[in-house]
Amino acid sequence: MLFFITVVVLLSSVQANLYSDCGSKLATLEKVQLSGCAETAKECVFKRNSNFTLSLDFTPSKDVKVIEAELHGVIMNMVAPFPLPQPDGCKNNGLTCPLKAGQKASYVMTLPILKSYPKVRAVAKWELKNEDHENLICILIPLKIK
Repeated sequence: MLFFITVVVLLSSVQANLYSDCGSKLATLEKVQLSGCAETAKECVFKRNSNFTLSLDFTPSKDVKVIEAELHGVIMNMVAPFPLPQPDGCKNNGLTCPLKAGQKASYVMTLPILKSYPKVRAVAKWELKNEDHENLICILIPLKIK
């Protein structure tokens, strides 16, 4: 009985993450923080005319000279690029490049949720890529703009 309870608790904690990994290949993702989003929520709810901050703690498995951030919105299986105010992950996002293999790094990006954005449900696909355009980190975040 104790084994069964332990398995249920572990499975529910694994499923409780708001985000999912979509191909983090060259780094180990250690922590994801989403401002204003409960870790146990099914989706992150953003109010228009506000800001959203994403924080990623990760450890690269190899040295990285350049980091490029990419954000895409996925709505009804259609993928659309979303322009970031600073796509260079090495500038004004908490990282100092080059990154060394095995050393923990923290990436932080704040985005405005403009009043002009439509009220919509979508999935945000956030990627950090190295100089060879390989994924360091890739996460999917279900969201709703209201």
